[in-house]
Amino acid sequence: MLINSQFSCPVLNNKLTMTVNFFRALICINLLQGCYFRKDEGTHSTVHTSDNLGLRKRENIHKTLRYDRPSYNSDQLILDKLVEVYEKTIKPLEDAYNYNDLPIRTDMTAGQIKAKPMVLFLGPWSTGKTTMINYILDTDILRVGAEPTTSEFTVVNYGEKVKNTEGVVLISDKKKEFFPLEKYGQNFMERFKGVGLPHPLLKKITFVDTPGIIENRKQQERGYPFNEVIQWFIDRAELLFIVFDPTKLDVGLELETLFKQLKGKESQIRLILNKADSIASQELMRVYGALFWSLAPLINVTEPPRVYTGSFWPYEYKSNTNVQLFKQEEVSLLQDVNGIIENRLENKIAFVRQHAARVRVHALLVNEYLTKFKEEWTFFKDQDNVAMHMITHPEAYNVFRSVQSRHGISQFDLPDVKTYIDFFSKHSLLSFETLQQQCGYFSGCPMDHLDEAISIKLPALLEKVNRIKSSGQRDEL
Repeated sequence: MLINSQFSCPVLNNKLTMTVNFFRALICINLLQGCYFRKDEGTHSTVHTSDNLGLRKRENIHKTLRYDRPSYNSDQLILDKLVEVYEKTIKPLEDAYNYNDLPIRTDMTAGQIKAKPMVLFLGPWSTGKTTMINYILDTDILRVGAEPTTSEFTVVNYGEKVKNTEGVVLISDKKKEFFPLEKYGQNFMERFKGVGLPHPLLKKITFVDTPGIIENRKQQERGYPFNEVIQWFIDRAELLFIVFDPTKLDVGLELETLFKQLKGKESQIRLILNKADSIASQELMRVYGALFWSLAPLINVTEPPRVYTGSFWPYEYKSNTNVQLFKQEEVSLLQDVNGIIENRLENKIAFVRQHAARVRVHALLVNEYLTKFKEEWTFFKDQDNVAMHMITHPEAYNVFRSVQSRHGISQFDLPDVKTYIDFFSKHSLLSFETLQQQCGYFSGCPMDHLDEAISIKLPALLEKVNRIKSSGQRDEL
């Protein structure tokens, strides 16, 4: 019997779910056998070194991640078509209504659409995030240690040779995926870097290592908007690995803030209880349960995220531990990585469609503000006063309610009213044109083109991807 960390059980509410899982975890974890503490990220213990511990065999990693999988011409053609749909049907309304100036999830470029899937490593300092990347890639190029060694956001990408790249270089190319990060300023760029490695896995995927969370450090001390940068990466990552150390399970303000930022991404979260062979079975049983218990208030979903228990570093597991369990957990984790590689096209289409829906809502809201303004304003009223009252009191004019009812939009897909108070403080309401004014006799209406992309073109592209995959002829369109 092995641990299955993904429990499924009908319950009345989320807190009860986590409580049930806590006690089930306590029962399952009894199967683990003892070992002792590891004291830092790079070594199991102060007495464990490469001299007295052998290296693990890596067949599981090689076999699961399938380094030799081919690249298909059809994949690139699908991505080119996706970029075309974006630039012709979505971007015109982005530009017309300054969508990228909204203080919410924004920014899309052709580079992001064509970018490889991203795996983001998050969590407290010195839990093994960097060591884990080194382990998967069979390298030691990324520096590790007991102290908080990762102070930068590090993009680990493919390169013909080992090469370090400054953040300013990564951000400078407008056609690349990281160009929008320029808005976070020079201090951030100094803490942003790239590492190129000639590893076949990196032809298919990108890893991003992040600075460890230190609960006694305030965001202002970092010198750049740390939470905003984290949010940017969260919104674009296909997998989110949150790594914990058995000795560092305290939940502070910064970790709470991180989980708030993860709202809506629960299906992509994987919790990793690292260094699991470093403590005795009774202690690990307590730690495993405590992890669920501590995170229960932060993850408000019925089905909690998958938890992987293991020791993700290159040396052999401590003797007298449940090695088979840890190996199976490792294979399961790598299969998740494998999944986002296999489903890259489907995920990209879904990402673009979700973005298109947000642009549509924004355009409809700005159009509604303009329409209500034209109904309300008369020659005897001051334009600026009418516009300001409407922006600060949209409920008095049923702006949001009208958009919701007329266009069948869920209230949960509507931005907060404060979002548009901030938006219109940067852009005068009267500087925009209505959707009708955007229409041309020969070019048609941008909103019609966007609706067609959301309801017809993108679903058709997804259907084509599924048909190509099912036929096994991925180089044919």
